[in-house]
Amino acid sequence: MHKLYVAMVGLPARGKSTLARRLRDGLVREGIKTQIFNNGDVRRSLLGAESIEPDFYNPQNAFGREAREMICRRNMELAREWLNSGGDVAILDATNASAARRASLEQNLSDWPMLFVECLNEDTLLLDACIRRKVDLPEYANMSDEAALENFLKRIAYYESIYSPLDREKFWLRVDSTANRILGEKPCESSPYYPAIREILVNYWVESLFLVRHGQTEFNVQGRIGGDPMLTAKGREQARALAGCLVPNNIAWVFTSTRLRSHETAAPLLAEKPGVHTMAFTEFDELWAGDCEGMLYSEIREKMPEVTTGRNADKYGYAYPGGESYATLRKRVQQGLRRALFLAAGAPLVIVGHQAINRVLLTIFLRCRNEDVPYIHIPQNQYYHISLTAQRKVFERVAYGA
Repeated sequence: MHKLYVAMVGLPARGKSTLARRLRDGLVREGIKTQIFNNGDVRRSLLGAESIEPDFYNPQNAFGREAREMICRRNMELAREWLNSGGDVAILDATNASAARRASLEQNLSDWPMLFVECLNEDTLLLDACIRRKVDLPEYANMSDEAALENFLKRIAYYESIYSPLDREKFWLRVDSTANRILGEKPCESSPYYPAIREILVNYWVESLFLVRHGQTEFNVQGRIGGDPMLTAKGREQARALAGCLVPNNIAWVFTSTRLRSHETAAPLLAEKPGVHTMAFTEFDELWAGDCEGMLYSEIREKMPEVTTGRNADKYGYAYPGGESYATLRKRVQQGLRRALFLAAGAPLVIVGHQAINRVLLTIFLRCRNEDVPYIHIPQNQYYHISLTAQRKVFERVAYGA
């Protein structure tokens, strides 16, 4: 019989709970009975509003320190009881920021191996977004956003004062939680669940992604490239049709580029679903054509034949003068996707992108040859629906408008 404790490690807003849920869901799909034991849930149920004040987390506050230890012990008991009653993997979701706390976990839960998973988030944009999302927690319902933010930042500062990275623990993984990347490990090779855990950590897992190209624009009609044009009447009709098609889905996030046509395409959907989170990423801006921005393709062939020749010879690797190529575009698009998936935290999401952007996004999942990327068809009246897990791979193109 094999069992395993997995203890999350990291400062607040670093993606611990998101990663804990991803581990649980991925392991359950493998037939491994897994459950999360969250210290915060125990704290809220036992102490309620008493634990909201930042000073509760002050290491010098004897009452707060003893209360947190009591909560930790209670959660350990719940995890042990669950494993002994038939569970396979118990995930302890807490900061576990100090070496002393982690030593206590190893000492008190010595009946089965303990694997620590440390979450790092060095992406300042995502870190700021995650911290600001904490103001939506139920415990801050009676505070203004500003007061809640100040409160949470003070809580983080107290954890930072005792934080130490993993090092001496017997088994551990250090993970960049925003990039699906293992940064270091002391492997728990004796556990049959360890290979599955590593696979879950390094792969893109997407329950439901709707990949949309903006609607028709004035430049599309004229045959111009790039720019920041508005949608045509037909484009606005396509945007409304898209909203009608996607509204029944339980969408949590809508990501756009910073371009007007992307925002206009997303607007009807956001109007129908006012509670949806939205964010614009420069990473999803269309491929920059440099000196050729706003030009007609016929003008480029006539005035800059070397550009046409260069693109015909290597459409993937050729960069417009002063602009980008598909090859250089890929890095920023990958960063945008990582950010979007991290913020969505497994919930259904929409990306309203552009032709070149969506071509690259599709190939990240489909693993096409580089030379094929510029030829993928990205229509303006259909979206791609992607669902990708270890057990399920769905890629479908769905029509929604004229």
